[in-house]
Amino acid sequence: MITGCSSGFGEGAVKAFADRGYRVWGTLRDAQGRNAAKKAALEAYSSRVSVIDMDVTDDASVGAAFAHILSQGPVDVLINNAGVMYLGITEAFSIAQAKEQMETNYYGAIRTMQAVLPSMRAAKAGLIINTSSLVGQISPPFFSTYSATKHALEGYVQGLRYEVSPFGIDVALVQPGPFGTGLLAGGKAPERNDVLASYGDLAGVPNAMGQHFATFLQSEEAPKPQLVVDAYVALADMPTGQRPTRTVVGITWGVDEMNAAKQPIQDRVLKEMQLEGVLGGTDA
Repeated sequence: MITGCSSGFGEGAVKAFADRGYRVWGTLRDAQGRNAAKKAALEAYSSRVSVIDMDVTDDASVGAAFAHILSQGPVDVLINNAGVMYLGITEAFSIAQAKEQMETNYYGAIRTMQAVLPSMRAAKAGLIINTSSLVGQISPPFFSTYSATKHALEGYVQGLRYEVSPFGIDVALVQPGPFGTGLLAGGKAPERNDVLASYGDLAGVPNAMGQHFATFLQSEEAPKPQLVVDAYVALADMPTGQRPTRTVVGITWGVDEMNAAKQPIQDRVLKEMQLEGVLGGTDA
């Protein structure tokens, strides 16, 4: 099951897993309206693909979607890919705008994981891949409200990974760098205009930076979104218990080095809490 399949990584993942013989469920919002053509195109791609309507920010929508999917059979792999990203002066984003991103990127992922985990625990098997970001480890300027959602997701996933490992379930994070998926273009500008005005010339820097990123990401030198899809597939192909917690894809900005340095310290928490004989999920 793959969330956020209307474009980018999600769309590519639906096709890649169908090509490998998986029965694939893709989810997107407004499947009977503005995304009806996308639903039709994905389902026409392969008889193994079904696309249904699901809004990860809505409890009832997630519950209904999973009830339908699980009635057709177990979910072996869940890929949380739905996401939104706002770029701008941090102080100028309203609380409501910060919450919007958190609802999709953090709480949305929790909703889907909570919906699928009971069946995975019963089956003593399963894989959950969460799409994080480089900014789930680092915090660059102008991405703060987005970065906060990914830091939250990474903290949640790390602890959950330990807890569900005894049930034969792997929970992993993929951390893409910048890719031309349309995520940035779909974001919102800060709505606290009085704050923006007080920043003077600096207020225009995020937009200029975004335009520069957009130009680069459409160039031949930019990494291709297929790299992230390939990372999803590679994780699915790995044996249970041998999948790394984090996988960086594309431009790394040193996050691969951060992961390598931090993960042994992070995993040591099980020993410090005297839980290494009870839980699992370390990278060692």
